[in-house]
Amino acid sequence: MNGERERVQKVLARIGLGSRRANEVLISQGRVMVNGRVVELGDRVGPEDELAVDGRIYSTLPDAVTYLVNKPVGVVTTASDPEGRPTVMGLVPDEPRVFSVGRLDRNTEGLLLMTNDGGLAHRLTHPSFGVEKEYLVQVSGRISPRSLRQLREGIELDDGVTSPAKASLLDGGLLRLTIHEGRNRQVRRMCEAIGHPVVRLVRSRIGPIVDPKLKPGFSRPLTGDELLELQRAVHPRR
Repeated sequence: MNGERERVQKVLARIGLGSRRANEVLISQGRVMVNGRVVELGDRVGPEDELAVDGRIYSTLPDAVTYLVNKPVGVVTTASDPEGRPTVMGLVPDEPRVFSVGRLDRNTEGLLLMTNDGGLAHRLTHPSFGVEKEYLVQVSGRISPRSLRQLREGIELDDGVTSPAKASLLDGGLLRLTIHEGRNRQVRRMCEAIGHPVVRLVRSRIGPIVDPKLKPGFSRPLTGDELLELQRAVHPRR
């Protein structure tokens, strides 16, 4: 490995996996790999390398950052907007430059992740990794047991049948809907297909990440523990 890169145990400590001494033990136990090869003490790793511990892949970017954003209605999930509407870029610091992990449409509220870690973003959005997204949905009309069953079994849309969703009714007729796909306007289209157009839509959870105290229009960096929980979500222990 290139001598200009960081020692593996230093990178592991920086991303929150324990002290350098504890990470030296991980390395000596053969639990750390770079680009598919078990590393040894003294090996180094660079930003272009794939670092894995116990089969879970971690970012080696020295300035990797992931923000949790509570997107309000009216804000668009793009880097810029030709119509001059506010974008999610105005809800996070200017540097380092980050991008949204998936999208929420203009009229959808709630949690959105923004990061400069492309590997993490890919694993969070690709349906093969099965990361759940939970929504609280206010719809027109009263949802029947039959409609709930349809959501749970899959809905025929113009781009194919959806995967089975978790669906339940909360107090006040609010629908809690959990999916792991990321099709365009999927929740809205699913509800329209069963005859209950969406009145209000709020994403309340992304995988293990929730924060009911984060106010609309605000953001914060994920904690080290939250990043580890995300890694566990996209790389379950074999």
